Amino acid sequence: MKIHASGEDYLEAILVLQKKMGMVRSIDLARHMGFSKPSISHAVGVLKNGGFLTVDDDGFLHLTVIGREIAEKIYERHLFFMEQFIAAGVDQETAEQDACRIEHAISDTSFRKLKEKVQGTD
Repeated sequence: MKIHASGEDYLEAILVLQKKMGMVRSIDLARHMGFSKPSISHAVGVLKNGGFLTVDDDGFLHLTVIGREIAEKIYERHLFFMEQFIAAGVDQETAEQDACRIEHAISDTSFRKLKEKVQGTD
């Protein structure tokens, strides 16, 4: 199943919250993302049906292997672009917004090449 940018954002947010809090419920995701509980519930259902996450009997969200891979890929890109923008003098808020847009649009190849170039490993 193909995942859209919004789905990637949800997976990334779950990963970030798991790193911060350990266990994550839909309500935590709603608060973090600023979305309504029904919107989160719908997104969780779509991601669950797509095989990107599971929900246990206590309502905790767990990324599947593929869900975690996608979340980590998007999060890595997000951090990379934020770091580059801030280093270039962009303010934190703008860097955050721009990184969030670019992280979905860039191809794997272009990201890898750019990262290698910036880190001097090409």
